[in-house]
Amino acid sequence: QVQVVESGGGLVQAGDSLRLSCTATGRTLNTFVMGWFRQAPGKEREFVAAINRSGGNTYYSDSMKGRFTISRAYGMNSISLQMNSLKPEDTHLYYCAADTRTGPRTADQIMGAYNYDAWGQGTQVTVSS
Repeated sequence: QVQVVESGGGLVQAGDSLRLSCTATGRTLNTFVMGWFRQAPGKEREFVAAINRSGGNTYYSDSMKGRFTISRAYGMNSISLQMNSLKPEDTHLYYCAADTRTGPRTADQIMGAYNYDAWGQGTQVTVSS
């Protein structure tokens, strides 16, 4: 069983930066497709960013492209999300997720929450104006 743990959330002011970290651990030698999603109370979970197994391809939601950067330690199931120029509307609970299954993935699958089978508990990011 794979466990996902994220950290790094907090309270910041608009325009500030924050870095989230996540690690997936378990009895496996595989590297996983991993991603970040976020959710506000009463809203659906939305895609933020994802990275493929090698780290060579990254994917972003259009609204976060240019402000957020996802990265991973080479060969590791550890990823980070660098968030710059934060806005009050970025206030959400941020979840890290891992797709622990093998096989090729399309971009649509990588950006879809349905594709991920291991989730962290979430870390709160609050941006004050």
